[in-house]
This record gives sequence, structure tokens and C-alpha cells, in this order.
Amino acid sequence: MQHLNPQDVQIIVALPMETQGLFSALNIPVNYCGIGKINATFKTAEVILKTGCRHILNLGTAGSHRFPTHSTVECQSFIQRDMDLSPLGFPLGETPMDEIQGRIEVPTFFSNLPKAVCGTGDRFEVGPPQLDCDVVEMEAYAIAKVCRKLGVGLTSVKYITDGSDDQAHQDWFENLKPASKKLFAIYEEFFRV
Repeated sequence: MQHLNPQDVQIIVALPMETQGLFSALNIPVNYCGIGKINATFKTAEVILKTGCRHILNLGTAGSHRFPTHSTVECQSFIQRDMDLSPLGFPLGETPMDEIQGRIEVPTFFSNLPKAVCGTGDRFEVGPPQLDCDVVEMEAYAIAKVCRKLGVGLTSVKYITDGSDDQAHQDWFENLKPASKKLFAIYEEFFRV
């Protein structure tokens, strides 16, 4: 991927809690989309159409059964873990009769980060997801789909705050501060590469 100028890139994060004021302290604009696929879809489309940006940098937190807590991963493919039309004969995760039916793949940016399949759903996961994926969260598939439809590049990096298990809600809150520091470091690295 070619080097991008900061004015060509917009940052999207779900919640201010995930950045802990580190970006605002340096007057770095962040677009907070809120929780879930609908909020992420609306904010991503709004940001792209208002700014004309060429690339979205999505930073956030996620749970994982595969990567250890406190690791950081780059998402290279996105699935919708709660799209279930299996009673009608369609595979789990597939949106029938849609131009983008299932998995979305994106080029990766960071050579030093492990790559992950990101499973997005409108549920805070506290157990193994039904659809096979490496990390679980609630916005990135929607962001990826809007970017694909509008012809905008995407880089998505997730800090693993929890094991998406019965302690996930507690671990997520406890690990927001180290997550914010690592995500800010990822932002800085993104523009140094």
C-alpha cells in the first residue's frame, strides 16, 4: 500500500473510552461511530461523503479465543457473525441477494502485526462465536462494507482486551487504558511507514 497523507485518512473508533483522550489531547480528529453495525454504517458513510477521504483507519478493541489478551492484530477479512438465514438454506454469515454477500477481504498495511479474521455482530460475545473467526467485535464489518461500496481503502487494527468469555465484560473495562496507548502508537506508526 502506498503512503497516505493524513488529510486523505479519517479515523473511526466506536467509543471515546477506547482512546482515553490521547487523540483529543493532541487535537487529532477522531470520528466516533457508537456501538453496533447500524451506527458504524451511518457514521462511516457520513464521514466518507462529507470529507472525500481516500482511506479509513479503524482502531478499536476486540475479544478473541485465538489471540492473547493485550495483543494487537490487523484485520484482513471481515465476516458478519450474526447474519443467519440458515433456516432458508443460506450459509451462516451470508447476506443473500446482495452484491457483497459474505466475507470482505482488504489489503493489509502492517507487516509486523498478526492478521485476523474479524467477526462483527450486534452482540457482546461471551463465548465461542458460531461462525469461525479470530476476533469478535461490533462495528468493523459494517465499516468494511461501506468502504467497499464507496471505493475507499480500509485498515482496521484491534487491541485484544478480553478472551470473549464469561469475564469479557470485566476485562474489557480493565484493559481500555493499555488499549488506548497501543492504538495511539498504531496511529503514529501508520503515518511513519
